[in-house]
Amino acid sequence: MSSAKVKSNNSPEDPGKTDRGAQKGKAGKKSAKSESKPGEKRRKEDKKAKAPKPKVANAQSSDSTKHSDTNPTRESSKTRKSRKPEINSEELEIIQQQYRTLVRSFEPKLSQADRKQLRMAFDLATDAHKDMRRKSGEPYILHPIEVARIVVKEMGLNITAAVCALLHDVAEDTEVTLEEIQRDFGKKVRRIVDGLTKVNSVFDLTSTVQVETFRKLLLSLADDVRVILIKIADRLHNMRTMDSMPRHKQLKIASETQFLYAPLAHRLGFYGIKGELEDLSLKYREPVAYQAIRDKLQDTRRERTRFINEFIRPIKVSLEREGIQAHIFGRPKAIS
Repeated sequence: MSSAKVKSNNSPEDPGKTDRGAQKGKAGKKSAKSESKPGEKRRKEDKKAKAPKPKVANAQSSDSTKHSDTNPTRESSKTRKSRKPEINSEELEIIQQQYRTLVRSFEPKLSQADRKQLRMAFDLATDAHKDMRRKSGEPYILHPIEVARIVVKEMGLNITAAVCALLHDVAEDTEVTLEEIQRDFGKKVRRIVDGLTKVNSVFDLTSTVQVETFRKLLLSLADDVRVILIKIADRLHNMRTMDSMPRHKQLKIASETQFLYAPLAHRLGFYGIKGELEDLSLKYREPVAYQAIRDKLQDTRRERTRFINEFIRPIKVSLEREGIQAHIFGRPKAIS
């Protein structure tokens, strides 16, 4: 009896399913749908897992600033310069031209041994800085080459100072060690490069130490005065090429140059460099006043040149009458 009832309920001759059966059928469909969703979810997750991850450019942040790169606060030594694609063929040609200009700056001409040493330093610095660029986008190696040229041409220093200028950022900002520098160039070069690194490390004190005390601290840290001279040359080139720096860094570096580097240059007898540092400092601290003074000097340049020549002429005649050979020249008043 009971089995017959079961049969009649499941029979196709039954006029229709009961409500319970209909609900059961709907519930079955829902459960089937709910079972399919986890499967779809897993398939989507599998696709995401298999999809290639986007590549992220591996770049290190820049200061400047060394100049730098020119930021005197010296960010962490290995991350201070922007790391970008290596030097291309066109840039390499510019670098070679700048190096040849450096070689021609030496008077008297370099000996074969000195030329070889300079080339070794240039090759080492070029390789160490090959993936570094300045804020302007130019290869970083152009900076140490120009610092070396200033040291030789404008300060009158010798081959040792030029080699140290080429290497002045190598130990601090690259993987090259002081031991490697000593092995290739000797103890004297290592000592100067190490001194430059030590001097850089005290720049965090500028906010708490008085300017005069800081100057004395710099001079006491430098066992060799060439350390200070290379730092001045480094700052001079940074000031000449600071247009691409952010405004707040320009102001910080210009103020530091005015109160620290310019007096140091004056004390060491580099009066022309002292005047240029002061002028460049004014250019960034007071750009309107700087431009106004510069324009006035430019407008009166011809008159001033004529006045200087008229002043020199009788003196030169008198010296020649006495048989004294002399070179007399004038220079324009500094902007600052």
